[in-house]
Amino acid sequence: MNPIALHADFSRSVALQTDTLPWRPSPAPGVDRRMLDRIGDEVARATSIVRYAPQSRFDRHVHGGGEEFLVLDGVFSDELGDYPKGTYVRNPWQSAHAPFTDAGCTIFVKLHQMDPADQRRVVVDADGVMDVAGPGEGMSRKLLHVFGPEVVTLERWEDGAGPEPIILTRGAELLILEGALKDGDASYPPNTWVRRAAGSTFAPVAVGPTRFWMKRGHLPASATRDA
Repeated sequence: MNPIALHADFSRSVALQTDTLPWRPSPAPGVDRRMLDRIGDEVARATSIVRYAPQSRFDRHVHGGGEEFLVLDGVFSDELGDYPKGTYVRNPWQSAHAPFTDAGCTIFVKLHQMDPADQRRVVVDADGVMDVAGPGEGMSRKLLHVFGPEVVTLERWEDGAGPEPIILTRGAELLILEGALKDGDASYPPNTWVRRAAGSTFAPVAVGPTRFWMKRGHLPASATRDA
């Protein structure tokens, strides 16, 4: 059987309304996922929305290529702690845990997408006080992580705010949490996941007060499955 290849051409931009995608079962009972991009089967380079039912759990496992996630709803837990809504976590290469939830939760998660030299574990309250000025008036951000060209932020933009058009030399990803962005003829309402290809031009404008997770400076022109 060929491994899954979903939105695996990183030279192409893509936008998905995540709340319209089907839930697909994972190997763990009570854990379902909406696949956004993926290269591989159960061990995969993957971006997903994952929903844990109350009292569900995964067996202890190793993240050979690292894991990062943002808790969208509920409380996600493992043996290292509890992570309520708004928590951003990075677990580096070869880290291991046994995740579970008591009341249920939903997370946005990325697997096998870290630089192996990036070995710092990160736990940040992404909904906390914005600590960095944005690139223009009416824009503020919470800096979540920086490693080499990769920058991860939580952005808050006022209605009508938007930077001058920029060329994303190494691409970007966004997950719209509240409000909406408009970029030319494209509109990105809440729960939209956007991946903009390296070299693309981006000129977003907030439609109403808008909050979104963003990562930039990390995308290749193409990708192969991580071992």
